[in-house]
Amino acid sequence: MPSTFFGLNIAFSGLNAASVAQNTTANNISNSTTKGYSKQTVTQEAYDALRTFTTYGCAGAGVDTIAIERSRNEFYDEKYWSNNSDLGEYDKKQYYMELIENYFSDEAAKTPGFTTIFNNMYNALQDVIKNAGSTSTKTSFIGMAESLTDYFNTVAGNLQKVQADANSEIKVQVNSINSIAAQIATLNKQINTIELTGSTANELRDKRDLLIDQLSTVVDVDVKETPIYDTQDPTRVTGATRYVVTIGAGQTLVDMDSYNELECVARTDDDKINQSDIDGLYDVVWAKSGAEFNLNNSSMGGTLRGLIDIRDGNNNTNFGGTVTGVGTTGGATPKQTVTVEVTADYLQDLNKCTLPDNGVIKFGNKEFAYDSWTFNRTVTDATTTPPTYSYSYTFTLDENTQKASASLINKEAEVGDSINYKGVPYYMEQMNEWVRSFATAFNNILTQDGSVDGYGDAATNLFTATSNTTTSGQAELTTKYDGDGAVTVNSTDDSYYRVTALNFEVSKSMIKDSNKLATHTSASDGQDKYDVLEDLIDLKTDKSTMSFRGGSSSTFLESILSDIALGASKANTGYLNFTNMKNAIANQRLSVSGVDEDEEALDLVKYQNAYTLASKMVSTLTECYDRLILSTGV
Repeated sequence: MPSTFFGLNIAFSGLNAASVAQNTTANNISNSTTKGYSKQTVTQEAYDALRTFTTYGCAGAGVDTIAIERSRNEFYDEKYWSNNSDLGEYDKKQYYMELIENYFSDEAAKTPGFTTIFNNMYNALQDVIKNAGSTSTKTSFIGMAESLTDYFNTVAGNLQKVQADANSEIKVQVNSINSIAAQIATLNKQINTIELTGSTANELRDKRDLLIDQLSTVVDVDVKETPIYDTQDPTRVTGATRYVVTIGAGQTLVDMDSYNELECVARTDDDKINQSDIDGLYDVVWAKSGAEFNLNNSSMGGTLRGLIDIRDGNNNTNFGGTVTGVGTTGGATPKQTVTVEVTADYLQDLNKCTLPDNGVIKFGNKEFAYDSWTFNRTVTDATTTPPTYSYSYTFTLDENTQKASASLINKEAEVGDSINYKGVPYYMEQMNEWVRSFATAFNNILTQDGSVDGYGDAATNLFTATSNTTTSGQAELTTKYDGDGAVTVNSTDDSYYRVTALNFEVSKSMIKDSNKLATHTSASDGQDKYDVLEDLIDLKTDKSTMSFRGGSSSTFLESILSDIALGASKANTGYLNFTNMKNAIANQRLSVSGVDEDEEALDLVKYQNAYTLASKMVSTLTECYDRLILSTGV
């Protein structure tokens, strides 16, 4: 049977429930503009009814406030984080592709580009034909040739600045990941401490989810939260949870109150992946173990993915082949060598080579440092037209590296990673290929058999490259690999491989004395003969003399700009699409977890009325008990 004050207890429970609901509503209204705040709702249920052992059976015992919970939908959170990762990637790509597009633009009136400069050079060459014996026309042409080399030097330098900026940003993003990881680990500990008491740490959970929002912009993120059970009673939930955050396709960043830090390690000069890479590019490793953080897995996302693609994107043209032999070099200090057979078209043309002079190559799962390499083109069948060739690279290993053995044979060899994006290394390779091919074709025509300069001496090259191995400071470019037949070229030779967009130059001797420019092939015919110049004119449009991506030498800019325009368009479209998706998903999240001020105002009135009625009930029962106790003496 209920006690005498049973009704008062019921009224008090209603008063308490209404008070809690009012306070929660006040908290929601106060945080209506707080970023990351989730609307909180009061969960109430009726107390267990009291058995009265009377005809009416049971009597209601009032209301109990069992929890104040966040309004949150994990499905929308996961969709938001996934989209955020894609948006962060395309945000960076959009920015850097716009820069690259500007560097290659050709506005004759403002910033002359390749087509304008190239046409000006050939116009100057036409003037030389009109007066082949004139020194002034030759000087003008050589000046235009310098403008062409300066163009490539400048654009290549700008691309290296893009690579440097992306590299610096990678370190900033890694530091951001570490900072967020430390905060999440701290919040995990605080949340578990509170929730072990049976409470729910709503505000701390909001802060943690907001940090995940920020982290998802930097890198792809996956979150898993599981309850922790009592070890003595496996069926009892302790209230604590195990909260694990993984990034980079499953690499653990945070596990409860512990976290792993990432570290940026600068590559040394002997550890470049591409010939034209800047010094000090960062590799990312786990700070504690030193193990590599896999930046190039296909699931990587966020701004980190975008920066890696811009900095290292090679359009899947990294070096790769199969080990076919292990041996040693001759000489006083023999060194180990490893020969790698290659089949990819881009590895069979040294003009497209991106290997640095020395670096690190991976055979199977082992890394070896190498001092130099040799390109080999071997005739396998001379009866065909043209002959059939096999191509290989022989790497001379560093004397301090681990020892190679015959067990490496048939293992895969690789330098760097294959990255399916056209970033700075790709555009560098395209420029290097063009300047090598053009310099080779131009110099070959200029120095053809019988060609003489204005003094009747044997013709010399116009185009060359900076070299630290010669007294003149310029490479002689005597080693060639065009034409038919077997070829062997070492990375240290003065071959056209040494020519890059960064060091592409005009011969200093030709700049000092333009009369050294050859115009004809017979000294007895006099300077006004210009058969060499006619061949050089044809080089502009003759694909049989020089071909670049199926076109002539003059189509360089069209080919490059088509790549850049496509890359920029994809970046812009991706950024726009994922921005729209972010807004849509954010609105869906807000529809669940956001605070609607109008809705809270209605709740405030509702809970105020409930509080007023509960207070009135307490007041009424107080009068009843007062009459009962004072007047009847019960």
